[in-house]
Amino acid sequence: MKTDRFQELASAPGPFASVYFEDSHTTEDAAKVAELTWRAISGKLEELGVSEEVRANVERAVTEGPTPVGTGGRAVVANAERVWVDERLLRAPLQTEVRWSDSPHLVPLVEHGSRGRPHLVVAVDHVGADVTVYDRNGGVVHEESVDGENHPVHKAAGAQAPGYGDPEPHVEEQRRRNIVKVAERATELADRYRTDPVFLIGEVRSRNDLADALVSRTAQVAVQVETGSRAQGSDSAQTRAAVEEALALRRLAEMNETTERFRAGAGTGLAVEGLDEVTAALRERRVETLIIGDIGDATVLAGDDPSLVARDTETLSAMGTENERACRADDALPAAAVATGADRLVRIDERLSPADGIAALLRY
Repeated sequence: MKTDRFQELASAPGPFASVYFEDSHTTEDAAKVAELTWRAISGKLEELGVSEEVRANVERAVTEGPTPVGTGGRAVVANAERVWVDERLLRAPLQTEVRWSDSPHLVPLVEHGSRGRPHLVVAVDHVGADVTVYDRNGGVVHEESVDGENHPVHKAAGAQAPGYGDPEPHVEEQRRRNIVKVAERATELADRYRTDPVFLIGEVRSRNDLADALVSRTAQVAVQVETGSRAQGSDSAQTRAAVEEALALRRLAEMNETTERFRAGAGTGLAVEGLDEVTAALRERRVETLIIGDIGDATVLAGDDPSLVARDTETLSAMGTENERACRADDALPAAAVATGADRLVRIDERLSPADGIAALLRY
């Protein structure tokens, strides 16, 4: 998961309430289940001593949000100022998790996945496209149709006639112009809303032609979805399921790539593991990707600046930190990674078993 979305959160004052729960809406009693879930969350917040201001922020996010569609989960992170994270999770947590801590608890968000950013769905054919921008929770924020020039784009049987030549070049040129028009508009919207990814749906040739016509910055985040068509619409249940599957596959691909890079970098100085090595790399601002395994209840020391983390008091004192506090490593290390400009947080599974449950890919 890219960390740039958490930059503002990294400098926000704690403590934070971090809440993760299932909010599937697939049964007739879903509203009642949601009410009971909130009661359990509210009770846990009170038990942990969460301040009234923070509890009120969490309650508004949990109880006043839009009714979810289908299966999934929810992530809410708030402090006394505001709600910083309010997102649908691609996978529902197995159980509700509530934490009250100095740093936001981000690991479940990375593990269960979310849309993260707005995304764009382009349902294309060779006449034009229906283009829809969704926010990170799947709500529609913009939609429009891009129509090509109103000329035939299919060669009619027996169309060639004496003196008129073969119409096929004209048909192909019209198709090309329509696709280029769609590509230009898709890029404009992707830039405006900072969408990532851009999903392309439609019949194979149209998708391929559009992918080829996109400029590089849009093509880099484009994902072709084999299910769905323009005729079916970009918001059909089938298309939504295909989009969520594509997002899940991206997460798996990210884990595979991270694993390969870690193994290639081990012993070269470009990959480290263990709390001592990783906290040192974070203090030196060398971490490109923080790899989070099974850290358990391990703790580290953190200074006033979230970028300063260490295993011992002497190290923090040498950095000029006057105040230090013991924090759970699975809270403090992701926060330090964001604060020090790391590119990604990756929650790893059995692909890797790093020492102390933590590892990092380094910039140099």
